[in-house]
Amino acid sequence: MHLSNIKINNYRRLADARIDLDREISIFVGANNSGKTSVAHAMHFFVGGARDRVSFHDFSACRWSDIDAFQEGQEGAALPVLSIDLWFSVEHTDLHRVIDLLPDLNWQGTKVGVRIAFAPRNEEETLARFQERHAQAQEAVANLETPEGEAPYVASPQTLREFLEGELQREYEFKYFVLDEAQFNDDLVPNEVYEPQELLRDQGRTGKDIVNSLIKVDFLHAQRHLSDTEGGSRSEELSRHLSRYYQRNLERHGDDHNAIRALAESEILLNQHLEQVFADTLQRLAQLGYPGLTNPRLMIKSALNPAAVMNSQDGAHVHYALNDEGLTLPDKYNGLGFKNLIYMVVELLDLHAQWLATEEKRPPLHLVFVEEPEAHLHAQLQQVFINKVLEILAAEDDAPDGFHTQLALTTHSPHILYERGFQPIRYFRREGTGVEQASKVLNLSEFYRTTGNPSRDFLERYLKLTHCDLFFADAAVLVEGNVERLVMPQMIAKAAPGLQSSYLSVLEIGGAYAHLFRTLIEFLGITTLIVTDLDSVIGPADQEEDDNANPDANDDEDGGAAGSTCTPETPDAVTSNQMLAQWLPGRIRIDELLEVDPAGKTVAADAFGLGAVRVTYPCTVELTRNDEQTQRAGRTLEVAFAFDNLDWTQETANADLKLRVRAPQDIEHLAQRIHDKVCGSNYKKTDFALALLAKDPASWNVPQYIAEGLQWLEATLGLAAEEVDQQEGDAA
Repeated sequence: MHLSNIKINNYRRLADARIDLDREISIFVGANNSGKTSVAHAMHFFVGGARDRVSFHDFSACRWSDIDAFQEGQEGAALPVLSIDLWFSVEHTDLHRVIDLLPDLNWQGTKVGVRIAFAPRNEEETLARFQERHAQAQEAVANLETPEGEAPYVASPQTLREFLEGELQREYEFKYFVLDEAQFNDDLVPNEVYEPQELLRDQGRTGKDIVNSLIKVDFLHAQRHLSDTEGGSRSEELSRHLSRYYQRNLERHGDDHNAIRALAESEILLNQHLEQVFADTLQRLAQLGYPGLTNPRLMIKSALNPAAVMNSQDGAHVHYALNDEGLTLPDKYNGLGFKNLIYMVVELLDLHAQWLATEEKRPPLHLVFVEEPEAHLHAQLQQVFINKVLEILAAEDDAPDGFHTQLALTTHSPHILYERGFQPIRYFRREGTGVEQASKVLNLSEFYRTTGNPSRDFLERYLKLTHCDLFFADAAVLVEGNVERLVMPQMIAKAAPGLQSSYLSVLEIGGAYAHLFRTLIEFLGITTLIVTDLDSVIGPADQEEDDNANPDANDDEDGGAAGSTCTPETPDAVTSNQMLAQWLPGRIRIDELLEVDPAGKTVAADAFGLGAVRVTYPCTVELTRNDEQTQRAGRTLEVAFAFDNLDWTQETANADLKLRVRAPQDIEHLAQRIHDKVCGSNYKKTDFALALLAKDPASWNVPQYIAEGLQWLEATLGLAAEEVDQQEGDAA
């Protein structure tokens, strides 16, 4: 049995969120303040059934107006209800455990569900008590003098909302309901007329008792307060933590008579005892495989005072063995990252062991939330943790069939995603603004199932090798190649400085593969700017023919050019850029691409302002030099940059950009020679980018097409420079 789905309503950002859980491990990702940790808090609140864990502000902001409408007596208005639906996937061998949740004797499904609602005891009586309290308060201040020109003072509580802020725990209560899978569709949305059956007390068992008999929820916080220094109210030595673990879960020295005799006779025997007691735990910790040739080996040594072992956490300490001759150092002399890794694993073992040690009516399911395991861990240790954590818990788990542990991790670490791939990812996407803000949870395993190859495998492998941070970004910028990636930060600072206050994921993808990102971008609904080249060619769209026709062409960064490289002005030129041909704007002829207006380059955002996509590529610009004028478009970034900085790139001081043409005949000849230089086999595009980074950014202009794209992204995200300046001024 395992918890397969969670449906949360009206709790913080999770106004209507469905979270699908993996049987083993689920990874919650998303931008900051997207509701990841709220899932764990909701589980603690609802499963624990403690009213003191909730406040009025845990209601989704979009539901506050419902309270006002109910106070005003609007027809159909009702007080909001916080609720969570828990869906358990069960086997026939589990039926005796979930008998209370079977909707009827004819049940033939694979899931059983329970709804836990935090609802008004009696909303009419709540309204009456508010009105009475409000009237009493106004009567008490009726005789107060009101200064001239001021409105009369209205005593608290002025509104029903204000009343509930102080009386929520008394006015609301927990209610439990059995859910019938047959009354729900595939998205776990019930039929309109369906009313779930309430779980009433039966033979002394309440709804809370039934839920707690099925699942135990634990939480490992990100703030673990480990320190390299001794003492301090916010620090905790690893040795003390292991001592607590020993006292709670391992063999008790009070029951080990050999150990008692050893305490009295010699410290050596005590150390042997401790080594024996911790052998299994330290062996499992050794599976973490700390990177490096000099792996630290853990061992336990007693303090000089043997009696302290019996009565104090100061009796045993973690040491690190320096060699095989017995030289050791205390735990505080090892790195914080490795101590934190051990701390987390021991804490998980502790939680797991306490669940296993439940003597009567142990819940068959143990759900553990781990918040940001990357805190204090460098990249290699993050990968070690996510790879080994399930193995370590499995080694500890001696439970019979039917008992199961699930993990749910919240993270901002691309290194953790690198190790697990798409399928465990649950992407929390922020939607709406102001009081309407909420989150939707996307199941990447669904994307994995519905996306065909080669796109699916390409995306998964590419993101693993480059940028898993796409899942944490406010927006994505897909660029043609390494040159665009290197110069993009400076171009953002010059053309759209407001973007510097947002988290952008810049992915280098190339024109030939950009269209493969379409399914993922559309699935995530992330705002995206695509910066690419025109890649104009003449000839058939066939790579082999292109290689034979122009073997000297330098198309390694053009995304697989088709036909012979040519200038965009060449008659009948087409693009070899598959992004432009297959996605946006869906044109292949260069003359048509140059005529597309901004609307044709844009996919509009949805109703929540999400999913907008814009492509930008070199456009026709006016060239002026020595009283000569012409109009040209650059085939690539380098050519477009030269056209938008024509005089500057022809200066001797900037010859290292390799865009300078000696003694051009006229402006047309200059433009053609720049094109030929960049498309030649000897031109090193990365050298251009590095040379540009060495220049004063104030001396050159951002290519027009890139500036337009960045300014579109800035406006779409609502990060115009004047708005950012205003926000910084307000903060100051």
